[in-house]
Amino acid sequence: MEEKEVKSIIEAMLFVWGDPLNIKLVADTLDLPPEFIRKCLIDLKKEYEINDRGIQIIEVNNHFQLCTNNKYFDYIQKLCAPAQNKGLTQAALEVLAIVAYNQPITRPEIEAIRGVKSDKAINTLIEKELIAETGRLEKTGRPILYGTTDTFLKSFGLNSLKELPSLEEFENLDVTDK
Repeated sequence: MEEKEVKSIIEAMLFVWGDPLNIKLVADTLDLPPEFIRKCLIDLKKEYEINDRGIQIIEVNNHFQLCTNNKYFDYIQKLCAPAQNKGLTQAALEVLAIVAYNQPITRPEIEAIRGVKSDKAINTLIEKELIAETGRLEKTGRPILYGTTDTFLKSFGLNSLKELPSLEEFENLDVTDK
């Protein structure tokens, strides 16, 4: 099979799959080496970028997905306005930041950092699939541990948690510059 045909097949797979697609699944489906599939995906991604297309290929945790180009967000938002979800509250954003930087973390630990109850914010973040239960702590009561999801990474344009800004970067911000 020629590389051009493989790329076309991968493009069709990405379009039909919708969710992030694992390289191994593509490689197994096409009976080709994962390294070759990764190269084809990276090449396809670059082709979309070079041609400044309305869609792009993004990578999230070694999975690839076809999605709209961020440059056209305003038009997509306008088109989809009736189906648009409400944004996150300040409380939900605080909890999300705490989970992102301290995961895995329990609800009592989140509340200790925030100083207030966080049940509603945690439930909102779970509903929006930005955080999820990642296990249970091995201590009395076996409290639930929370962590961020691939949806979180995708929503914030991150490939992995390593791309989160360091906390020191926030400490150096001058909040009076507005």
